[in-house]
Amino acid sequence: MRYLYTLAMFLVTPLLVLRLLARGVRSRPYHRRWPERFGFFHAPGFNGSLWVHAVSVGEVNAAEPLIKALRRDYPDAPLVITTVTPTGTARVHQLFGDSVFHVYLPYDLPYSVARFLKKIRPRLALIVETEIWPNLYFACRRRGIPLMIVNARLSERSMRGYKPMRGMVRSALRCVRQIAAQSRTDAARYRLLGADPQQIVVAGNMKFDMPIPEGAVADGAVMREHWGARRPVWMAASTHEGEEQAVLEAHLQVLRHLPDALLLLAPRHPERFRLVEYSVRSLGFNVATRSVDGIPLQHTQVFLIDAMGQLMPFFAAADVAFVGGSLVPIGGHNVLEPAALSIPVLVGPHTFNFQEITHSLIQQGGALRVKGCAELGPDLLQLLCDAARRERMGLAAQQVFERERGAVKRIMQLIDALLQE
Repeated sequence: MRYLYTLAMFLVTPLLVLRLLARGVRSRPYHRRWPERFGFFHAPGFNGSLWVHAVSVGEVNAAEPLIKALRRDYPDAPLVITTVTPTGTARVHQLFGDSVFHVYLPYDLPYSVARFLKKIRPRLALIVETEIWPNLYFACRRRGIPLMIVNARLSERSMRGYKPMRGMVRSALRCVRQIAAQSRTDAARYRLLGADPQQIVVAGNMKFDMPIPEGAVADGAVMREHWGARRPVWMAASTHEGEEQAVLEAHLQVLRHLPDALLLLAPRHPERFRLVEYSVRSLGFNVATRSVDGIPLQHTQVFLIDAMGQLMPFFAAADVAFVGGSLVPIGGHNVLEPAALSIPVLVGPHTFNFQEITHSLIQQGGALRVKGCAELGPDLLQLLCDAARRERMGLAAQQVFERERGAVKRIMQLIDALLQE
């Protein structure tokens, strides 16, 4: 099965190159670095590095407290961070600058993987969340590189995706020394997929340990004073195609009852910023953008946050936060950022990527699930008109966030044990 998988990878390589070239048109820095996807890059003579792989922005954000803990506890070890997407790369540079070595993860081709591992020479490999690459995993085992999956999660949809090659995935997972699962459900799914039960530990979700950026609350308070402290403000974060229309229709409903209401709109992907801006303007809203205007004005109805990594101050300035990827079957995004700031959370019906966290928030009264696009406006309006309910929900959300912290400490104990071996 692995031979057929590798053969298929070689056969689709020309398509991969075309895809890289197409992405390079949209992102010139990525175009210059696509040879890294085949293991061609210059590394500054590493030996015994600590390697963390975080596929994109969400995983980089989740890994932030772990990477900081590794820098603190192992200051002499070179830190290598790999990503797959340009947005993930931008987030790594934003958080860590030149204090870590960043390179794109190579495609799962044997020679590409071999070149990559030979250059970074890791002492330990840490895969964040869900990235199962058979050739990479087998190469780590052959070279005696301890491999951990940290903050491990596995949705039901991902399980179905792995089902046709379950035997190969099972063999790949047996190369992993430790799986630190986010929850009991994730641990059970990894067992069903073939992971060794002895290697699975429920360590919790590292996203609960994420730091609140210094000054985020203060910056949010300054913005509120600027556009009016009593003004109703809600935020739609990490929205996808098919959600912005529902969000804007909900805002129209809100404006009929609360004419001075403000929507802070943050699309998930940078390449959609201009398209979303055009859509908002075409509906007749008074629009301002982060890139041009900086902050909303008092007459702004929709403020487009067309920037990456700047959501926390805006969450802090909002009365209610809707978290996107949940009205469409994407699986939802991180509900913990608003929860950490005591902001009530709204989500749609599709939250399988953050199933247990979202369920816990809803159960404890910190979040509300809307049934679909048509219900977003009425449910949102009820919250914006009920300050006492918002306060109760925000307090409940923050309590759930505080209660679940500590995953990074538990994962660092597992890492220490592996490195001592």
